[in-house]
Order: sequence, then C-alpha cells, then structure tokens
Amino acid sequence: MAKPRIRYVCAGCSHVSPKWAGRCPECGEWNTLAETSVPTTPVRMPGGPAVSVPLSELSGKAAVATSTGIGEVDRVLGGGLVPGSVTLVGGEPGIGKSTLLLQLAALMASGGSRVLYISAEESAEQVGGRAGRLGLATEGVRVAALTEIDPVEAECRSIEPQVLIVDSVQTVVDAGLPSSQGSVPQVREVTARLVRLAKERATAVILVGHVTKEGGLAGPRSMEHMVDTVLTFEGDREQDLRTLRVVKHRFGSTREVGLLRMGERGLVELTDASRTLLADRSPGVPGSIVVPLLEGSRTVLVEIQALVSRPVDAGGPRRVTQGVDPRRLAMVLAVLEQRVGVSLARHDIHVSAVGGVTAGEPAVDLALALAVVSALTSWPVTTDTLAFGEIGLGGEMRAVRGSGTRIREAVRLGFDRVIAPPRGDDDDSTCRVLVVDSLAAGLEVAGVLRGPEGLTGSIGVHGDRGSATQGAGDGGPRDAAA
Repeated sequence: MAKPRIRYVCAGCSHVSPKWAGRCPECGEWNTLAETSVPTTPVRMPGGPAVSVPLSELSGKAAVATSTGIGEVDRVLGGGLVPGSVTLVGGEPGIGKSTLLLQLAALMASGGSRVLYISAEESAEQVGGRAGRLGLATEGVRVAALTEIDPVEAECRSIEPQVLIVDSVQTVVDAGLPSSQGSVPQVREVTARLVRLAKERATAVILVGHVTKEGGLAGPRSMEHMVDTVLTFEGDREQDLRTLRVVKHRFGSTREVGLLRMGERGLVELTDASRTLLADRSPGVPGSIVVPLLEGSRTVLVEIQALVSRPVDAGGPRRVTQGVDPRRLAMVLAVLEQRVGVSLARHDIHVSAVGGVTAGEPAVDLALALAVVSALTSWPVTTDTLAFGEIGLGGEMRAVRGSGTRIREAVRLGFDRVIAPPRGDDDDSTCRVLVVDSLAAGLEVAGVLRGPEGLTGSIGVHGDRGSATQGAGDGGPRDAAA
C-alpha cells in the first residue's frame, strides 16, 4: 500500500498546500494551515445516473416543517424542522447548546417523532442525568454514546429516526481517515456523510458545532455551505438571557431571533421580553435611557446605561462597552465633540446594554449620546422618555426602519414621550413623539444638556395636536402659536 501524502489544509477556505506556511496563500488568513494525510488512490463515491424532472411539477411543493415544541426555536426556523434538512447550531462552551437540544429532543418525542440523540462528548448516563435534573419526559428519545460515523449510520438504519441530533460534529471521526479528531478533513467528511444520510432518509439532522476564540465555527468554512441552516446560540454566562440567531436558512427568513431565559429547569421562552428586561430599572438615574431595538420581526425595549468618570489610569481615558459596538460608541463621541461641543477626551466612559442584550443596530446611536451626556451632566432623562435614531457624521438625525413598530411597543409599555428622527410611516396618536433633525436638538429635548446656547435644530411634535419649532438658543420645544 502506498504511503499517504502529507498536505496542509486551510481551516478557513479549505485550500490545500503542499507545504506549511504561516499565511494561507488563498484567503490570506494567518495560522490556519493544518497538517493532514491524503490517500494516494482517489476515493470514488458511488453514484447513479442523473434523473431530472420538470420544474413545473415541483412548483408550489413547499417543505412541510415539524414543530420542535419550543416556540422561539420554531420562530427562528420558520415553523420547525424540515425532513431531510441539516441544521448546524454553534455557540460558546457552557452557553446551553446541549440543554436546548435535549429539551428539543424530549418535546419532539412527546409529539410523536422518533428521536436519536448521539452524544460524542458525554456518556449516555451523563445525558440521562441532565434530563432528570431538567425534569424532562424522555420516552421516545434514544441515546447512544458514539464517536465514529460508521456506528452512527448503522444506528440510524436500525431505528429509522425522524430527528437525529449529533453533539458534537467535531468529536465524531471517520476511522478510514488518518487525520486526528476535529481536524479539517475529519469534520468535512463527517459532515458530508451526515448530510448525505439526511437527504437519503428524509431525516432532520441537528449538528452541534464548537466555536473558535474569534467566535467563528470551528472546522472548514465549507461545513457551513454543506448544511441547510446555521444558527448561533449566544448569551452571557453571567446572565440568564439567551439569543438564537439565524446566519443561514434555506427554508425561510434569516431575520428572525429567538429569545430564551436559562433557569434551574432549563431554557424557557420569553413571552414578554421588553417587560422582563426593564423589570429592574431604577427611575431618575443619570446615564440611563431606554431604546427600542428590532429583533427579527418584533421590538424589544432595552435599557442603555452610561457612566462618565475621571480617568484612573495615567495611560489615558478608557472606553469600556458591554453589549454595545465600541466602534459605534467612538463615532457617537466624535460627533458629540465636533458637532455639539461636548468634549469627553479626558473622561473614562463605560456603556452597557442591560440584561446581556447586544445593541448593535444604528438606531441605538441617539440613545448612546443621551446616556453619555446625561451621565456627564448628571441630568437624568425622564423615566417616561424613550429615544432612538441613527446619527450622521454631520450631527444630523437619520431615519431607521420600523419606527412605527418601535413606537407601538413603547406605548404598550407605558412610555409617554419618544424622541425620534423624521420618518415616513404613520404616527401613533397615543404617544407624544418629538421629531428631531439633529443631535443637538435631541439633547435639548431630552433635557440633558444645560450648557451653552446656540444649539440649532428643528423639532416637530406629533401626537399632541400641535407642532413646535426650536431656534438657536431655545431651551426646548414650545407650544405652537395659536
């Protein structure tokens, strides 16, 4: 038998190189080439003649999804799992991926589906112990602790499951390959065989994937192309909020987001996320304001908190963020200094999105500015005020999508005033909306900047049967002349 050849495969783009290099010559990434053995004889996959059918016979035949029993997961998947589909779920260690899928397995089995749970990291007894702690009814769920793909396929042929869960794909190996567990060739081959199994037997397959230090899925990038759906399970392990997001979905939208809470009995759905996230908010605190964020097709109200202090490090002021994009904060601070005259160059600034939420959309800009200036001046924003809008580099306010949806959620939670940029959709007459066209005007309306005169901007007031205009030096909106 000929000796296998040694090749180096890039974990990012799957480029094969005959010799090792620090940087991949194809994609340019550093330290991604891994050694692997390549058989000298080509591997031929069995196949049959191609069979084509008229497209007209397939039109209108949409895939029928089966509910997972977890409403938030069904929301993300567009109704549930499609037979023959392959779903990849990635997330940091300890975030709750195994707990989520074990609950999903128990609920789908109680709904009549045959479920096979392959545990390649834990023993069957450990999986059973977790199910007992969670109080799950596991009748109909079969568990096997297997680490090789051949026995996994044999077990699937034996019991014909409708749902197959593999935890995790990086720890399952193909004994026919000389490379080590978790290597690029192993992960690629195991994934390809599981995808083929799903398509041939109409089995819904769910794969658990590890993530790298950078937050990406471990393994070859081609793995994400082979599967039908890629989900990311996110959250702060110090918080109980968990977010299920869609990166890729061949059977529906990629804009939906699932919200769950980790408790003693596992993960539970958040039926009213806004009320839950604002439950511990303290009124009248400088540096605090609420912003409506779009999470998929719904709006979630999130508290933004800021703290401004003198620098404690001689090396210079610090910018610390949690749940907020530091680049957005840097841009907002630059606009505050250049367009409004609020200098924060000699202050430490700490900004947080409360509750473990990620506030990354442009609509958070105005709330960030108001929270920072409020913390600087110690003038709190009134508790019944909410703000959103994107800030341009010229200090102007820019419209964001879903303004009407954001305002309706604010009204439902009892907010009386909304500071927002000009928008094209219908106004909500039950809420007083202060429309501002500049950051300076937004600061004046919120009452957090009691500084130099000369701030300009026009403000239109909607929802209170009037309008107002602010000129240079005005302290805020005034009632329109009769």
